[in-house]
Amino acid sequence: MTERAHATPGRRTVMGVGAAVLGTAAVGLSGTARAAGNPAERPGGHGGSGHRLDLPVPTVIGHRGTSGYRPEHTLGSYQLALDMGAHVIEQDLVPTRDGHLVCRHENDITATTDVSAHPEFASRKTTKTVDGIPLTGWFTEDFTLAELKTLRAKERIPGNRQKNTLYDGRWEIPTFEEVLRWADREGRKRGKPVWLYVETKHPTYFRGLGLGLEERLVKLLRRYDRHRARSPLILQSFEPSSIQRLSKLVATPRVVLLSGTGTQPWDFTATGDPRTTDDLVKPAGLKWMASFAQGIGPTLDLIIPKDASGRLAQPTTLVRDAHAHGLILHPYTMRNENTFLPADFRRGSDPNAYGDAFGAFAAYLATGIDGIFSDNPDTALLAAADFTGK
Repeated sequence: MTERAHATPGRRTVMGVGAAVLGTAAVGLSGTARAAGNPAERPGGHGGSGHRLDLPVPTVIGHRGTSGYRPEHTLGSYQLALDMGAHVIEQDLVPTRDGHLVCRHENDITATTDVSAHPEFASRKTTKTVDGIPLTGWFTEDFTLAELKTLRAKERIPGNRQKNTLYDGRWEIPTFEEVLRWADREGRKRGKPVWLYVETKHPTYFRGLGLGLEERLVKLLRRYDRHRARSPLILQSFEPSSIQRLSKLVATPRVVLLSGTGTQPWDFTATGDPRTTDDLVKPAGLKWMASFAQGIGPTLDLIIPKDASGRLAQPTTLVRDAHAHGLILHPYTMRNENTFLPADFRRGSDPNAYGDAFGAFAAYLATGIDGIFSDNPDTALLAAADFTGK
């Protein structure tokens, strides 16, 4: 048993080495309460329903696929993440005008597609307020699926990732159903399930437009048999109420995402709930989330804050406190480029050159986190192997 397992007794179910890429122990998702009935079939339930994730620890999550190497949220990005060995591959979901769920990080598709080059859609450019932030551009909810399928994906941050622009225009926007079909095909080919990590984006905003995400998502999860406690899929949202809603509809494992200190989930703002992220990371907040979720996905700064110079400071107690309430932690997001790394791991003067990503990974993994989102799954896998000694 590793030192980390000794430090947090009883928080995980070790299922031995096996089919996972690193061959490390898998993590058990167990909360504080024990629910009655068969958790593999029972919809919803509490954090203590006995869910298990048959995944290595630390778990490497391909952030939007392999967005360090391919335009994000494309089948090309997802495929490369899988081929590299990522344990789980992330999708963010937003709706079309006709109610289909598509994979985009945001409903604003100005930076991630070639929509601005389509004169037939010029009149669709508009300004909207999404979660309190005014945005000007083109939005998925103003397009039918057929219209979105005429667009092509492109690199979101070409200034940082110029090499990724080679693939601009190569892939279209995938629907979530297309991703589920792809995952099933790849799972059959590989003889083991392909794990997905699925986020509901701006659920309060979309529910206000009559485009509620959760029910549409659940319909697809049931159609593709990913609605069970041991399904190879994790649900996530920055809005706790979305996870609560999903917990009543499916038994699929669930994670609450947490932004930085001083922020507030938008559903709290919309309903007048005074709590902030700072409240949620306290023991009372963690206990509350453990009643309907099995994990949290905090920003890395909630694990190890940075000082005024941008260097890593002392770790917080969040890992210990979350584990004490039976919650796993999958923080976000590690990237290899200097501009995204803590200052103590930057190398040279080029902000877009790679820094000491392995050093940064080692610092974060040493805190006892259960997994990590990364734009560069191959780097993350090597760092995880270094950490476990495998």
